[in-house]
Amino acid sequence: MASRNDNRKARHMRVRKKISGTAAKPRLNVYRSNTNIYAQVIDDVTGNTLVAASSLETAVKDAVSNTGNKEAAKLVGSLVAKKALEKGIEDVVFDRGGYLYHGRVKELAEGAREAGLKF
Repeated sequence: MASRNDNRKARHMRVRKKISGTAAKPRLNVYRSNTNIYAQVIDDVTGNTLVAASSLETAVKDAVSNTGNKEAAKLVGSLVAKKALEKGIEDVVFDRGGYLYHGRVKELAEGAREAGLKF
């Protein structure tokens, strides 16, 4: 019997067949654990991570009491967007990583949109 994470990975691979990040429009990937959330902007053509942010960074840790909640996810979204905009990245493809677009994943996306990323 497949675990919940195995099912998520299968969903992620199914989505990844259709979504790919390029240099002009890289992929904003989300990974969440019980305690933290991570976001990366990836150019799949070269295989490089262009920008990364997570709830482990001191800017996020100092601002929230719990790094595994929606408030922290929104801060991570705005942080990754700010870093991407500094590197000249405005348009991205959103990759929810097999997770439902709900809760922390949704907050991260909304935080990135509010900070200026387009997807």
